Amino acid sequence: MTDSAVLVGRILIALLFLGGAAQKAGDPGSVVELLARLGWPGWLVWPALIWNAAAGLALVLGLWVRPVAAALALYCGVTSVFHFLPEDPWQMTIFVKNWAIAGGCLVLAAHGSGRFALRPDGGAAG
Repeated sequence: MTDSAVLVGRILIALLFLGGAAQKAGDPGSVVELLARLGWPGWLVWPALIWNAAAGLALVLGLWVRPVAAALALYCGVTSVFHFLPEDPWQMTIFVKNWAIAGGCLVLAAHGSGRFALRPDGGAAG
């Protein structure tokens, strides 16, 4: 049951990042606007798209789960800054969700890929 739960959890978290990659590909302008609001260059949408897609696929396949999940947790923390708009309840919900996703990624980083992975990395780190 544990390995099945880890697999399902990996896939569900990965879907968020794969969906983010698809959103960036389909409507890069909205991400460019978020970046511009904080003075960041718009071209960062493209490395973010590639990272979202690659990291999502790595989680689904069970490749390098620990380091990818740790990096995704950091990514969620950084990108939450774009949604910290206290006057906008919708953006604040996204802000909080980013931190919740970071928490799930940290659990994956600590626990590992589980048995159902192309590159299983064992149980929890010591």
